[in-house]
Amino acid sequence: MKKIILFFIVFLMITGSSCNLRAEEVLLNIDEAVGLALRQNRDILLKAEDVKIAQSKISEAQAGFFPTLDFTASRVSTMDYYAKSIPETKTQTTLKQYIYKGGKTVASVSRDKYSLKAQEALLDKTKLETVLNVKKAFYTLLLALDYVRLNAAILTNSTEHLIMLKKRYDKGETSRQDILNVQSSLANAKEAYRASLNQVASGQELLNNILYLDKDAKIIPEGEFIYDEKEFAFDKAFLKAIQDRPEIKQYTAQEQADKKSIEVAKASARPSVYASWDYYSRSNASLTFTPGKGWQDYSVVGITFSWPVFDGWATKAKVDQAIADLKQTQLFKDKTVKDIALELKQAYLDLKGSFVKIDASKAEVDLYRDTFQTAKDKYKVGMLSSLDLDDISLGYRVSIFNYKQALYDYTIASESFVKATGGIQ
Repeated sequence: MKKIILFFIVFLMITGSSCNLRAEEVLLNIDEAVGLALRQNRDILLKAEDVKIAQSKISEAQAGFFPTLDFTASRVSTMDYYAKSIPETKTQTTLKQYIYKGGKTVASVSRDKYSLKAQEALLDKTKLETVLNVKKAFYTLLLALDYVRLNAAILTNSTEHLIMLKKRYDKGETSRQDILNVQSSLANAKEAYRASLNQVASGQELLNNILYLDKDAKIIPEGEFIYDEKEFAFDKAFLKAIQDRPEIKQYTAQEQADKKSIEVAKASARPSVYASWDYYSRSNASLTFTPGKGWQDYSVVGITFSWPVFDGWATKAKVDQAIADLKQTQLFKDKTVKDIALELKQAYLDLKGSFVKIDASKAEVDLYRDTFQTAKDKYKVGMLSSLDLDDISLGYRVSIFNYKQALYDYTIASESFVKATGGIQ
């Protein structure tokens, strides 16, 4: 009879997830999943490209320290003015070196260096968030698979109860109401089993999305929940978070970048000085009233001083904008500190709550283990039926699952706490 029941459950698994049978299975432990996400997650790759852009902006700003060299050439012909067409070729080579630009170049380089630090902090923030999301999805899928196995056992047990009750009903030993009650329980067990299968499918889809695996890949998580009984001190964790959280580093760097942006804006109202050397070359055909023909070359060397006395208050507007950006960054930084404190406090409370759940569920496991052992002894001497033993065994399995769920809550709370402090350094 148990073989028939098991066949029925397998049939439900096949019909409930037929597409998974065609999927490619991917065995992953938590370290492999995290490593895969760090290499392939598009959010991380996008932030890495932003870092490269910020590095290029530094090189762009540093170009202001170097001279520029420009070359211009033209070929023109004057027609229908003289007796014949007069061709003329002109070239100009200009070498220019800024000696002073109001401090704009120096401030721009400093600003872009701080902007690079801000982008690197954003990359670290994205990595922290991605790692936490991977761990949440991984352990959720791991627990969901356990839940499927538990619901399969409950479904088997409910089916056996219905079969046994129908036999008793045929003998007149029980009422129809009892059968209806068990049938209702069986229907609920089937629904719970299908729902747990859907949870697994949803968890696999979520993990696939984070890891950017093929849509047909079926992830099989390898691992178990571990309770390492670490000590967590909130005050030390908060100090570490203020020091190590990427968001703090981001806004600290952005604050400095905004200060340099103010200097860049102010530089527009300051004088500039540059030295230049221009080399001109021109050739034209001879006319009766010109001294000769051929190439005529000359050069000009000079120093140019320029001071924008009035620009319609454009510079003032730029400075005001830069100051507003700085104030906005400072407000974001203050808000982030408070948000981090709240996030850390919530993770700390969740962690403390998980300790209580673990202790309670562990005591429950011990109780059901002892009850199950006693039941096995009674079954051996014929004092207990196989169905009664299955009932007690199922209770023991439920207690084990509850313990795993408590470990799951602890694991998620622990990882959230680590992320809130800025990660493991």
